[in-house]
Amino acid sequence: MTVDAVGQAILDGRTALGIEFGSTRIKACLVDADDPSTVLAVGGHEWENQYRDKLWTYALDDVWAGLQAAFADLVADAERRHGERPTAFGAIGVSAMMHGYLAFDGSGELLVPFRTWRNTNTGPAASELTELFGVNIPLRWSIAHLHQAVVDVEEHVPDVRFVTTLAGYVHWRLTGEKVLGVGDASGMFPIDSVTGDYDADLVGRYDALAAGRLPALAELLPRVLVAGDAAGMLSAEGAALLDPTGTVAAGIPFCAPEGDAGTGMVATNAVAPRTGNVSAGTSIFAMVVLERPLQSVHHELDLVTTPSGDAVAMVHCNNGASELGAWAGLFGRFAAAAGTPVDSDAVFDVLFREALGADADAGGLLAYNHLAGEPIAGLDEGRPLFVRTPDSAFTLGNFARAQLYGVFGTLALGMRVLDAEGVGLDRMFAHGGLFRTAGVAQRFLAAALNAPVAVGDTASEGGAWGIAVLAAYTRTAGDAGRPASGLPEYLDRTVFAGATIDVADPVPADVAGFAAYLDRYRAGLAVEAAAVTSLTGR
Repeated sequence: MTVDAVGQAILDGRTALGIEFGSTRIKACLVDADDPSTVLAVGGHEWENQYRDKLWTYALDDVWAGLQAAFADLVADAERRHGERPTAFGAIGVSAMMHGYLAFDGSGELLVPFRTWRNTNTGPAASELTELFGVNIPLRWSIAHLHQAVVDVEEHVPDVRFVTTLAGYVHWRLTGEKVLGVGDASGMFPIDSVTGDYDADLVGRYDALAAGRLPALAELLPRVLVAGDAAGMLSAEGAALLDPTGTVAAGIPFCAPEGDAGTGMVATNAVAPRTGNVSAGTSIFAMVVLERPLQSVHHELDLVTTPSGDAVAMVHCNNGASELGAWAGLFGRFAAAAGTPVDSDAVFDVLFREALGADADAGGLLAYNHLAGEPIAGLDEGRPLFVRTPDSAFTLGNFARAQLYGVFGTLALGMRVLDAEGVGLDRMFAHGGLFRTAGVAQRFLAAALNAPVAVGDTASEGGAWGIAVLAAYTRTAGDAGRPASGLPEYLDRTVFAGATIDVADPVPADVAGFAAYLDRYRAGLAVEAAAVTSLTGR
């Protein structure tokens, strides 16, 4: 598309806008609605969760300030690149980190501060529900948060009239619609992949359990939509929230709000059976689309869905690259204090390149990235640790490789469970900023999984691009109200047909080295547990 054609497409609103609320960054991505592989502009805003009253949260005022900042940044980027400021869009989509607990009363007022997916205080509720349903209910799922509030007889429970996720909340405020994409909904309550809705039998079991304490779940949870379904229009109130300058008008159609897992699947073209993806950020998780149901219930695995409703096994780890980022910040400050300042990208590049030349097993070093609790590892709280023995090879390269291996450590424990179930996997894609330095994190992930790992040229755009693609897909719906082709076909033919994909096959020495590292990692979890017991915050 020529420069003039791009500018005209922006002016005409032949675009799709995706906005994703990640754990540390709110990202906006504008694509050509007819060719969503073409990114026209991006924007972003950094934000951080807060740990208050022993719970992880974000202030809702920060949600809207961050949305407006990311959108304004995208508008400015479009003008810089193409000489035009977008004022209309063909479709908009909102995505966010999944799970958690946003509870509202009948007048739409928030009852308690937003409880994010990082919280691990829901153990009793998750255990009770797992036994009741015969399906693993992880600590971070919305139904676990809701039921824990019921179990704890929290004061706000009698007033609960609506429960949703962060994406569902933002979408509701922008459109007035209390809906949720099936992928995000599958992290609230178990989904029946045949009906594409909440599992009716399990809904009945929960309603019986909570009778007299809560309204029926059908009254509390968002309505479930699948990819391609229309999900409302931007309202006048929503337009003011998105763009306080008043430039954007109401009436823009929305796709269903989705979770970051679903947008990660879209961003990596991993929505068909026997495909999978790994998303690495503040958290890290792997998604594998299943051909058949799992044989057993595993606490290491969630059963969620693609944005089209197909069953997916998820290995979700609460801790991803944050600890690696903290160390990079430390090295960056050292360089600045020494009089040779370098930017953060350069720090990461040096560390990653050093890691490539390190010992395959990281020289006996061991790194735990547990800032928060990690259920797969049996930890209710986190204590980041770096451990070595007197005979370890303590070099910068081994240190960097240990930290990178540590990002994938808990994930590898969960993926071993899928291997034991005999789950088939033809390709694994990776996305997220961790993979921007070509050939390093990707290579080590291939070693951790002992499988080829592909990275596409949209890896750094991640879920914001994924939700923009879903918005563009919804825009293709005809008179029947559904797109003519299914999502896998749409991605193959329209989005990824000309994509550049780099595949890293596992290096045998790395596979053996990571296996040795993982053996130490398992053994050292006792050290982590002792640290949680012995070390408290200041």
